[in-house]
Amino acid sequence: MRATWREKNARQWISELSGRIGMAGWAALAVTPALAAEVDQHAAAVRDILLLGVEGAGTVGAVVLLAAYGRGLLEDVVDGDWTPTSWLGVRLMAVCRLAHLHDVKPLTDDVHALPELT
Repeated sequence: MRATWREKNARQWISELSGRIGMAGWAALAVTPALAAEVDQHAAAVRDILLLGVEGAGTVGAVVLLAAYGRGLLEDVVDGDWTPTSWLGVRLMAVCRLAHLHDVKPLTDDVHALPELT
């Protein structure tokens, strides 16, 4: 499937965000069940916000919606004002995770859309 310009830019932004979370953040997620559960809860909340609050969300690639949402979260944040385990960091990890799982497919409210973290 040929990606659009917006999808490429959104993927690049998500990739950069994932890099800002860093190996320490992703490693903590992999070995801390409570953090993994928190990311799953944030992912469900973000998915619901976008599916229920954005008209036409079901026709747009998830990565585009999620990148826009993530950018909005960071709009008023000064670089370095968040950590991977802060509320904002956990929310951003959820955004990255959803973008990775759905990519250009539309978001879904399927409860099985997020596989367990291991």
